[in-house]
Amino acid sequence: MASMVLQKRTRLAHQKLMKRRRKKPGINGNLQETEKSKGDEKTNSVPFHKLFSFADSLDILLMIVGTIGAIGNGICLPLMTVFLGDTINAFGENQNKDVVHVVSKVSLKFVYLAVGSAVASFFQVACWIVTGERQAARIRGLYLKTILRQDVAFFDKETNTGEVIGRMSGDTVLIQDAMGEKVGKFLQLVSTFVGGFVVAFIKGWLLTLVLMSSIPLLVLAGAAMSMTIARMASRGQNAYAKAASVASFTGEKQAINNYKKFLVTAYNSGVREGLATGLGLGVVMLIIFCSYALAIWFGGKMILEKGYSGGSVLNVIIAVLSGSMSLGQASPCMSAFAAGRAAAYKIYPARPDEQIFSGFSLSIPSGTTAALVGQSGSGKSTVISLIERFYDPQAGEVLIDGVNLKEFQLKWIREKLGLVSQEPVLFTASIRDNIAYGKDGATTEEIRAAAELANAAKFIDKLPQGLDTMAGEHGTQLSGGQKQRIAIARAILKDPRILLLDEATSALDAESERIVQEALDRIMVNRTTVIVAHRLSTIRNADVIAVIHRGKMVEKGSHSELLSDPDGAYSQLIRLQEVNKDSEHAAEDHKRSDLSSESFRQSSQRISLRRSISRGSSGVGNSSRHSFPVSFGLPTGINVTENSQEETEVSPPQEKAPKVPIRRLAYLNKPEIPMLTIGTIAACINGVIFPIFGILISRVIKSFYEPPHELRKDTKFWSIIFMVLGVASFLVLPSQFYFFAVAGSKLIQRIRTICFERVVHMEVGWFDDPEHSSGAIGARLSADAAIIRALVGDALAQLVQNISSAVAGLVIAFTASWQLAFIILVLIPLIGINGYVQVKFMQGFSADAKMMYEEASQVANDAVGSIRTVASFCAEEKVMQLYRKKCEGPMKTGIRQGLISGIGFGVSFFLLFSAYATSFYAGAQLVKHGKTTFSDIFEVFFALTMAAVGISQSSSIGTDSTKAKAAAASVFAIIDRKSKIDPSDESGTTIENVRGEIELHHVSFKYPSRPDIQIFRDLSLTIRSGKTVALVGESGSGKSTVIALLQRFYDPDSGHITLDGIEIQKLQLRWLRQQMGLVSQEPVLFNDTIRANIAYGKEGDATEAEIIAAAELANAHKFISGLQQGYEAAVGERGVQLSGGQKQRVAIARAIVKSPKILLLDEATSALDAESERVVQDALDRVMVNRTTVVVAHRLSTIKNADVIAVVKNGVIVEKGRHETLINIKDGFYASLVALHMSAQTA
Repeated sequence: MASMVLQKRTRLAHQKLMKRRRKKPGINGNLQETEKSKGDEKTNSVPFHKLFSFADSLDILLMIVGTIGAIGNGICLPLMTVFLGDTINAFGENQNKDVVHVVSKVSLKFVYLAVGSAVASFFQVACWIVTGERQAARIRGLYLKTILRQDVAFFDKETNTGEVIGRMSGDTVLIQDAMGEKVGKFLQLVSTFVGGFVVAFIKGWLLTLVLMSSIPLLVLAGAAMSMTIARMASRGQNAYAKAASVASFTGEKQAINNYKKFLVTAYNSGVREGLATGLGLGVVMLIIFCSYALAIWFGGKMILEKGYSGGSVLNVIIAVLSGSMSLGQASPCMSAFAAGRAAAYKIYPARPDEQIFSGFSLSIPSGTTAALVGQSGSGKSTVISLIERFYDPQAGEVLIDGVNLKEFQLKWIREKLGLVSQEPVLFTASIRDNIAYGKDGATTEEIRAAAELANAAKFIDKLPQGLDTMAGEHGTQLSGGQKQRIAIARAILKDPRILLLDEATSALDAESERIVQEALDRIMVNRTTVIVAHRLSTIRNADVIAVIHRGKMVEKGSHSELLSDPDGAYSQLIRLQEVNKDSEHAAEDHKRSDLSSESFRQSSQRISLRRSISRGSSGVGNSSRHSFPVSFGLPTGINVTENSQEETEVSPPQEKAPKVPIRRLAYLNKPEIPMLTIGTIAACINGVIFPIFGILISRVIKSFYEPPHELRKDTKFWSIIFMVLGVASFLVLPSQFYFFAVAGSKLIQRIRTICFERVVHMEVGWFDDPEHSSGAIGARLSADAAIIRALVGDALAQLVQNISSAVAGLVIAFTASWQLAFIILVLIPLIGINGYVQVKFMQGFSADAKMMYEEASQVANDAVGSIRTVASFCAEEKVMQLYRKKCEGPMKTGIRQGLISGIGFGVSFFLLFSAYATSFYAGAQLVKHGKTTFSDIFEVFFALTMAAVGISQSSSIGTDSTKAKAAAASVFAIIDRKSKIDPSDESGTTIENVRGEIELHHVSFKYPSRPDIQIFRDLSLTIRSGKTVALVGESGSGKSTVIALLQRFYDPDSGHITLDGIEIQKLQLRWLRQQMGLVSQEPVLFNDTIRANIAYGKEGDATEAEIIAAAELANAHKFISGLQQGYEAAVGERGVQLSGGQKQRVAIARAIVKSPKILLLDEATSALDAESERVVQDALDRVMVNRTTVVVAHRLSTIKNADVIAVVKNGVIVEKGRHETLINIKDGFYASLVALHMSAQTA
């Protein structure tokens, strides 16, 4: 590919501050057919039929069969009312004739109905669930595919990874909900509604018309209730989600207080939700009972004036009520449809603000190497982003071989580009898979060859599982130099025409750098190469060097041409670097000297790394950096992470959590005992209402067959009683729900607070376990606590209500007719089963879809979190295949579940109608033998069935108690765990005046999560007070681990560490960490303002003056004041809105603000360009005065002036002394590192 021309004649907004107005549709039109932003957000949804646009022929067949089943099933209920009416007439009109004969005929009809409804309901449920699963799986795939097709700008601004994954798991579940069994349910309910009215009009049109007056009220009440509940629930969720994203590795206290604030809102919305539910149900019951009252009074009139029969009056009443109730029940379906339609439509607008380029032009001839240099934040990396088409310029164009980049097929052009960036992104997969991303179907030989070329083969072979070793989430298991070489191998395997190197070697120590540089030089031959670099030595040999300053190109030419102008920008940059002559290269380890050091640096606070509990998604949110899925030293390359990821998200940890006695939960709820008592009384009353309703109905039936004058009197009387019952319901329900909601919400709040406090104080090693990744913990806090509430409050309410229902029902039945009561009692469980299945169906069988797709979302998560890498390697297809594979399991489960649910549903209907047939037949026999009267039969029948209905409905609303117990166990597992290294532990001594004398005595150490790799063997080191000690050594030698141990992120396995002669284990942990200021290579900033980030150093209570003083000392004040919002500027998720040098200076200010006695610098300047480095180094030199300083570094300039230089190799210190002494040891380790340096320098 010959030349590349970048012509950006006007301005280009910068990638990271990229807030741009995208006129482009969101997820490319596929899921949003109706993409035009319709000014008002409310109506953004796709037409319903569009949800099914991914159905194939099999799905269409399933949908047709499912629809027929649903309609058939819906008609069963109205038919049942007809048969019931016939039964009543059979008994009422044949009180002395041959009852048995007439009733048997009707009973037989019930049996036919049983068979019919069983078949219909099986088809309805099974077909819809299966087709829903299949289409949703297809949508999930397409969604990921479209997401992977977005331009990168979309990811910078619009969505954080958590959101995309949330959509992925959440929205597709909503869509699936809207197109699966809910459709079947909706059709069933609608046909019940229609059928009910058809029957009612045939049997008695006048009565039906009168009754219809109450329908609008019923429908409204039902709908209003379900809407309110849904709205409340989402409000609670939001309040909670906010809490979850409180970045939690600030001062623990601060995190806890923030978290508590959010929990109060969640608590209030919980209580309101309870009250709304109660009121809603109360109103519904009131309206139902009043409609009965109206029907009975008017029905009585009809019997007298229009010659209706009692059976048909009841038939009409029940048909109308069941019809209209079913319409009410359809409203949750409606809201599911609405939610699904809205979920299918999501669009992302944005705002352009900061200018990166204005009028920038550059041309790179084919096969040449162009280097871009300039200060941190000048826009160098943006050029690369434009060539990769992560963004399009807002004006001007980017041409390759004279063709506008936009003309090329995106995938094809990206295949021609190889990108190696400063922080390489690795996926949660084996090293082999990571390298293979470069090329589809790469053979092991090719992978090995690429690894050889990139100088990675040696360290890969040393790993316990070689190529099959897992690189953790974002590659956390490897040191930076190792990751970088894998990334280079990946680029080499791709064999690109254009090579883009964005600071590719900045993170390496001298030796790795030289080797990697050679590898790069080898592959750069005959390719067009664009290099962004801070270290000028890397770019001396470039054909063209372009100096960029604030978005403009100020100079260009070759190294020698540019040097000839002593006042040119390039010469100044060179001079800057000469000052730090040796800084040039790295003599040292690289980024994460190993797995965990990564985690240390995360915590630039005095506090141990706290994961930011990111939105409860398994998400990359702010956490991905520190979840180390780890192969627990398993002998093979078992990918531990994948399963554990899924498991933890779903269930409590795999180790069997001990059973939690309910007593313990109840104890947590102790302060709310008065609330619970009132709630319980209300529940008792509530339980009795249904059986009483049964008595009333049977009395009414009896009065329908009385002489006219009695009939008139009685119907009036019973109508009033019905109204009284309604009012009672209206009063009792809200109070029951309200009091239980208060108690339950308090409990949740209490549990979440205790739990969060525990998590914040866990030692870092605990988080290394994938089971404790931030996502898993976020889920545990949000979901489990809510489930537990069900166990205490809601379960109690139900239990009381059910017991009182059962007792009342039995008492009434046995007093009326004990023989029939016995017979029906045997059949009751069958009716109960039906009621239970019915309500479960109302809630939806496919509720667990979200859980099952957890593993798949992990794949999506990774891909989205590192979209640049996926995009530049055209790995979209690969990700898709992996994703599809992960979705297969859940989809099969879903389909199997559909079939099972279908069978269950069918059987339950069959049992229900058979039970009716039997009990009426038995009743007829009893009447015939004079053992009972006809009104008693109905009293027994209705009292027991109503009790059963009440019980089964309330039981199925309840959450599965086994689930709640598991959740409780998982929460208590956190609450009961003692942190091995707990910052809140006030015990331990403090030292009045810290001198800062540190000694390590015979320390041996292995990371708890990788017990098979020894980091230190018997290492000893003394650091004198006020002196600077520099640690050098190869990548992965354990230099950063020293810093981790000093901060007590981990404790050594043997040996001990002292501060001023006192073992650090004996010192109070918080105090110890406050004595240390850590500045690491990739500082982690919270998604908050710059001011807040600096203040974090002092637990958030630094004064304005202290903040500014610290910023000035860290050379940050100037750039901060230059930002649009100054100190109020937000830094973005993980600090993405700032350039590396800017982040680093904010981190230094944060470390200085607490004026620590001991300064820990972990590669603090490796990621900076010469100018920023000098500025930052100055800042560090200023703050190092009179402080004990431990430096981990690989640029010699940083180390040269140290009082002691210690060389770490194979877990021990092999040399130590001053620069002058060590440099003269012939063949010494230090001398050879320096020599390497120099050769790299002059190369």
